[in-house]
Formats: sequence, structure tokens, C-alpha cells
Amino acid sequence: MTRQKHHRPTATVVSDSLAYSLREAARLVRSVLAGQNLTDAFEAQLRENPAWPDATRGAVRDLAWGCLRDFGRGDAVLGRLLTKPLPTEVHAVLLVALHRLATRPDQSYLIVDQAVEAVGSFAPGLKAVTNGVLRNSLRRAEELTAVTDQTPAARYCHPPWWIQRCRKDWPEDWEAILAAANQKPPMSLRVNRRRASVEDQIAKLDGAGVAVRQLDNEALLLARPVPVSRLPGFAEGRLSVQDAGAQWAARLLDLASGQRVLDACSAPGGKAAHILESEAVSLLALELDERRAARIDENLKRLGLSAEIRVGDACQLESWWDGRHFDRILADVPCSASGVARRHPDIKWLRRSEDIRQFARQQRDILKALWQTLAPGGKMLYVTCSIFREENHNQVASFCAGHDDAVRLPVAGRSDFQLLPNAEHDGFYYALLQKRA
Repeated sequence: MTRQKHHRPTATVVSDSLAYSLREAARLVRSVLAGQNLTDAFEAQLRENPAWPDATRGAVRDLAWGCLRDFGRGDAVLGRLLTKPLPTEVHAVLLVALHRLATRPDQSYLIVDQAVEAVGSFAPGLKAVTNGVLRNSLRRAEELTAVTDQTPAARYCHPPWWIQRCRKDWPEDWEAILAAANQKPPMSLRVNRRRASVEDQIAKLDGAGVAVRQLDNEALLLARPVPVSRLPGFAEGRLSVQDAGAQWAARLLDLASGQRVLDACSAPGGKAAHILESEAVSLLALELDERRAARIDENLKRLGLSAEIRVGDACQLESWWDGRHFDRILADVPCSASGVARRHPDIKWLRRSEDIRQFARQQRDILKALWQTLAPGGKMLYVTCSIFREENHNQVASFCAGHDDAVRLPVAGRSDFQLLPNAEHDGFYYALLQKRA
């Protein structure tokens, strides 16, 4: 993308106004369009604005994340409306405003007015253009929808290669998978059973007016997301926020007290914490990135848990392994994150088709290395947050074909366990392997 000069704000917008939220959300969208990770951009933005109240943080986040889930449609609409390129900052405000118009059509007058004010704070000469484009989008809404729906990227809000791969891998479910990835994600909780019981926490949440429903794996699914400040017991380490699909990992590892366990690629530490909450094991949490490894320590301390944390490359055994074998290994490998795209909508537009092949090679190398550290009779749980077969079923099948000492064990009554994203959980893949004794 061609870099353009960034405009500095020239007029003040009230910090609790929609105009302010539109402008700040557009800054995040602009960062993604320039190739930056959305979460990293948002964390940097929060560091710049430590005084933001929860309402502002939530509004900016919802607008930016929603705009990027909807980017395929918004980008197609702007492509029909604009006759010449606009500065990136203005383009981003228009994208966020179009998303807001699509989700709040009853507030169209307010949204257009506030988008114009947002642009006026840094590019006053383009206020009239902003007003004209958005008014035109409203007048031509029916026509624009009919036209953009003919383009897969606009209709399904995913890049064409992603749609094709999903359709090939899931011929009966692909449209539901894509639709789920365009929705807001659910919020689920995990109870720290070393500090509280599931029943007790359900009662406390109910008393606080937070409606939850217990799922098959004891995950607590909230009726609607709430700030963690509203969760009784969170600050005391009795609760953690973790997707219900991710809460299968510790249960499927077949843990027992006294085992030596490796959590490879561990950050931010949710699955490691769940393992330690479940059984009295000796856990090594391995993470390649030093900064992300620090987050593991922070999460464990809040929960009153402890583990050995090492920074190292899972493929470079000499840098972290002491030669003692593990009874259990959680191989939560790097992947496309296609199963959690609604939480990280930037990946749909930053990923490329060739990235999947690169992830598959990395996964193969990690599996090969970690298998050497597994004790005879030990079990390895292979995990991704992907929906693509090349990273999941095909990866495990290829590994087993090349390792005579690998035995596939049933997971939830089947050879492997693929969770597709839906209203209860994100997309995850699980396969359990045992090394022959």
C-alpha cells in the first residue's frame, strides 16, 4: 500500500463522543491496512491513553473490530463510491462509519454527522467529501448491496482464497463457518478449581446479575460479554476468561498427579493454568517470545499457580530441554488462527494463502522435535485454533505415517476432534497421540 502523509488532529472532539470513537477506531483500521497486527496496535493505543474509561475503550474496540470483520463489504462499497483515492486516515474513518451505518441504520443522521466531525478534527478540508460519500451510500444502499453481493469477498467478508479453502475443506458447513467468523465472539469463563467450585461461582455470578450457562466441559458461557470488573472472583483468581473450545485441552490430556508436563508454545498461559488447576503436575511452560513469556508468569501469579517458564524455540531442543522425558505434552502449535478470526479479524486480510503452507512446515518441525522429548507410553495432544485441514487432519495423518511409534487415540469418541466456530465456542482442532512403550 502506498504510504501517505498522516494528518495530525487540528480540532478537538469530545472524548466521550461518537466522533472521537470513530476517529480512534479508524487509527486502528489504518494500522492494519499498513500491515500491523490489530492487537498490538490497540495495546499501543491504550498505552497512549491510560485515562480512557471502560466505555471509551469498549467503543473504540467494538468499532475497529467490527469494521475489520466487515471489511470486505466496506471496501467494496467505497470502491463503488470513490472516484479518486482519499488520504488513508479519511478512508479509514469512512470504513468505520460504513460499518456503523450497517449495524445502526436507525442512527444514520448521527453517524454521518459524527464521522464528518471526526474527519474535521484532522482534515477539515475533506469534511464535505466525507459527508457526500456517506450520504451517497445511504441513498444508493439497495443498489450497492445488490452489486457488492456479487463479489465473494464482499458477500462473505473474507478474502477469496480463504473462502475457497473453507469451501473445499468443509463442503457442507463452509457458509456457516464464514458467517460465524463475522459475528462477535462469545465470552466464556473457566473456574479455578483450586480456589472455588463451579457451583459456587455460578451462584456468585447469578447474584451479580451475570447470566451464565455451564457447558459439557464445565466452561461457563455468558449470555452476553461483560467487563471483567463485573465478574465476582476474577480479581481474586477464582475465574479466568477463556474460550470454551480452548477449555477442552486440559481435559483431553489425561492428566494425573505427579506427571511431568510440557506446554509448548505456551503464551499467554491459559491452557497452562488450566492444567495446573486440574492436577498437581510439574509443568514446564515453553515460549519463544520473551515478552509473551512474561504474560504466562503474570497469569499464573493471579491464579496462585506456579510453573517453570523458559524462553526457547521448541525445535531447538539443546536450548531448553534437559533430557528428561515428559509424560504429557501439549503441542499448541502456531497456526493460521482461522478458527478465531472473529477475535482477530485483521488476520483475514493480513494472511495470504501461501502462509498456510509455511505454518504446516513449522508445525511439522515442532511435532518432530517435541516427539523426541515424550516418554514411551506418554501422550501428546496436538492443538491448533485452525479450521484448515492442511494444518489439522492432514498434518497429523502425515506425522503418524512417518512415525511407527505413534498411535492415534480416540478424542471425544472419534479419531480427532474438530470444533467449528459457532455461538458457543471458537474453532479448535485436537488430536491425541501416544508413543508406543
